[in-house]
Amino acid sequence: MTPPDEPGPDGGAEPYRNEGIRTLLSTFEQGDPDAMLRLRDILGDLQQSAFGVFLFVAILPAFIPIPGLGGAVSGPLTILIGVQILIGLRRPWLPAFIGNRGPRRGTGQRFVGKIAPLLRWLDRLLRPRLTWLLDAVPANAVTGLLLIATGLLLSLPIPFTNYLFGVILLLFALALLERDGGLLLLCWIAAIGSIVAFGVTSDQLVELFQHWWAKLS
Repeated sequence: MTPPDEPGPDGGAEPYRNEGIRTLLSTFEQGDPDAMLRLRDILGDLQQSAFGVFLFVAILPAFIPIPGLGGAVSGPLTILIGVQILIGLRRPWLPAFIGNRGPRRGTGQRFVGKIAPLLRWLDRLLRPRLTWLLDAVPANAVTGLLLIATGLLLSLPIPFTNYLFGVILLLFALALLERDGGLLLLCWIAAIGSIVAFGVTSDQLVELFQHWWAKLS
């Protein structure tokens, strides 16, 4: 759980602004279920947890039980997040056509409601540790590349993988939210394993690269 105060850049205490798992719970708990939560409004007041919240919202469609639909939305959004982390942005950049869109509060309420016990349990376990893995440029490059690769695989119609990649990305989101480098390390291992297992053996990925190569040739 994120503590009440974290050291600021000048060594002083920077007040905790409810930027952990509690942010997710509070974002979706109150209000009209039919109201659309625009991404730029959700992320507007966040600081260090903005990428985590963005990733959490981005992967919601991955858990829709309609083959191909969830990945087609969540995959490109995950790639966008990965690219921004890779190039060192400290806060997400949202194109207007993405920033002005978002999930309905009811969608978030239903999903958060299903995993609320897990979130509250993790809220007691997760805490800022090994934070250099979330701040160091090489570590951010690894995180960004793995998010790009996982997002690419999620966007492909690989059977029975949406939930698998969705869970891995959910853990990435929680690691970014709570600045937990220990969990982030586990995410790296899980992502690399899934990339090796499904990426190397995926006919769709091979065909995609062949298509790109033909365009470049």
